[in-house]
Amino acid sequence: MSSNIKLIDIGVNLTDAMYQGEYHGLKKHEPDLDAVLERAWKHSLDKMMITGGSLDDAHKALEIARSHDQLYTTIGCHPTRCNEFDQFEEGGAEGYLTKLKGLIETNKDKVVAIGECGLDYDRLNFCQADVQKKYFEAQLDLSGLFELPLFLHCRAAATDMLDILKKNQDKLCSSKGVVHSFDGTLEEAQAFIDLGYSIGLNGCSLKTEDNLKVVKNIPLEHLMLETDAPWCDIRNSHASSKLTTTDYFKSYKVANKPNKWVMGGLVKGRNEPIFIHQVLDVISALKELKREEAAQVMYDNTMRMFFPNV
Repeated sequence: MSSNIKLIDIGVNLTDAMYQGEYHGLKKHEPDLDAVLERAWKHSLDKMMITGGSLDDAHKALEIARSHDQLYTTIGCHPTRCNEFDQFEEGGAEGYLTKLKGLIETNKDKVVAIGECGLDYDRLNFCQADVQKKYFEAQLDLSGLFELPLFLHCRAAATDMLDILKKNQDKLCSSKGVVHSFDGTLEEAQAFIDLGYSIGLNGCSLKTEDNLKVVKNIPLEHLMLETDAPWCDIRNSHASSKLTTTDYFKSYKVANKPNKWVMGGLVKGRNEPIFIHQVLDVISALKELKREEAAQVMYDNTMRMFFPNV
């Protein structure tokens, strides 16, 4: 690994209970978020964007972001949680939006995007499509109001998302945003790019040979790196695993089960920001570029969109 590489993880779920040692509601080990962050800073992470997926999540994300100068956050409501708008006890949907606005207004130094918002038709059991579309569109107003790009979630819903984004072009931030954790077709990627959006890639974007073909054909100038940790790791069963070369993780003790974890170690199956290097490995290989070159382009892409004044 080259020491001069600088990376930005645009999507990391640091509020997840796994970093507090909780798995499926059961306490397995001591909190180790500080150790997770220390590993990240040690291994080329320059900045991280904590994903805010709900009003409650946003409060937690901001608290963590305040703990370190290199941590930032998004503010918004994930499509699978959009029922929270109507169920909000302090004024319903209008009250929920007002609270989101208040958090953005009072934390402008830490909030770098609106989201995670969008559409998820793979998990309609959590929230129906009509509700998702209604409150996705409502959150788009925040982009223009605060001149913040969007951090978008799209699962099996590209057609509807593109239609909504096109319809609301005039109210959005000029820098548009990123479709994170992208796993769609090349045609869908190009449609988002044509509207001005970038494409975020993590392990779930690189599972199959078809995924790899798509990524190979997306211009590097439109790509950004992420882990979506503690989810979306690159696994041995993924087509991308053969392209990973980074091996310094072997210097850390890996627990096969959470209850076998030791302080300073990794947990098998729990993704964390340092594994962004494996995503970089894969993209560099697909683009036939040196890691340093690919990293620099994607770092610059991210800085222009989310940190233009830094």
